[in-house]
Amino acid sequence: MLNRLDNNRGKGVFEATALPVTISSVQPPTAVNLEAIPVQDGDETKSAAEDRRYTTSDNLTLHYVFYPGPAERVPVVCLPGLTRNARDFAGIAKHLSAQRCVYCLEFRGRGRSQWDANPSNYQAPVYVADTLGILAQEKLDRVIVLGTSLGGIIGTGVAQVNPSILAGIVLNDIGPEIDPSGLVRIGSYLGHGDRWKTWDEAVATLKAVNTVVYPDFTDQDWLSYARKTCRENEDGLIAQDYDPALSQGFAADSAANVDLWPVFDALEAIPALLIRGALSDLLSAETADKMVDRLPNLELETIANRGHVPTLEEPASLSVIEAFVAKVDTLDRQSS
Repeated sequence: MLNRLDNNRGKGVFEATALPVTISSVQPPTAVNLEAIPVQDGDETKSAAEDRRYTTSDNLTLHYVFYPGPAERVPVVCLPGLTRNARDFAGIAKHLSAQRCVYCLEFRGRGRSQWDANPSNYQAPVYVADTLGILAQEKLDRVIVLGTSLGGIIGTGVAQVNPSILAGIVLNDIGPEIDPSGLVRIGSYLGHGDRWKTWDEAVATLKAVNTVVYPDFTDQDWLSYARKTCRENEDGLIAQDYDPALSQGFAADSAANVDLWPVFDALEAIPALLIRGALSDLLSAETADKMVDRLPNLELETIANRGHVPTLEEPASLSVIEAFVAKVDTLDRQSS
């Protein structure tokens, strides 16, 4: 999950000197191509939002989805988990866009973002640089980050590199101490390159791995989950919607031993909300409690019957996120 963070500790983890794609080189492209990108079957974003592209400093094309909303409130920027994509946020983005603009990013190698020919670039500092580049392209100087798992870590990286840009952050089931059991489960399926002939076959495989995460999912829920996380290729076969080469940088043993407390300490003065799945095998209740004790501006919400990670479409998730971003709006107005 963390790739090359295992040998980096403290405040320099995300700084430009650590990046093969440097922060200083990330600038809005001279010509931004915002033409529509073909939509995968089952993608819920097409009718409600705009597909947009960003060209990185190393000439990779990244995809993100813009949900238009009232511009006077702080926008939300959604950052996905290790193998996930913008479709994960379709429900929460539609919900929040009634009150504000929402941007749902796809890291390189996921969804409709281009795969990187150099898998060593699949690492957190590069994702931070890519994220800051998209924020610069959109001329966003103040945002609320909603980060799922890896996306939450990238959000803390944004806070380290550019503290003034973060008005608030929502962390979806991620913290500074990562439970090895969850990493082992993720490593058991990451990068296998499975192919299925039918959606029913894909659902069966995904359900077998993830029933512990979503024990109350219906058949329809599982099909929706499959369509969010998988794609249908030109040959008609269905595959998970990410570059299998992501697995080359994943090491469950080293990631579990990373000291991320200095990274999360960057959030000390920032309003933060931690959402934890009650059944999570990646973020323990003990670590969540430590975070509350250590970060004075952190709120904690535990979502029943969810492991790693909550979908953010649970009524409790929707309610607490909506209240949190409204509070951040108020705090931001008061401080400006």
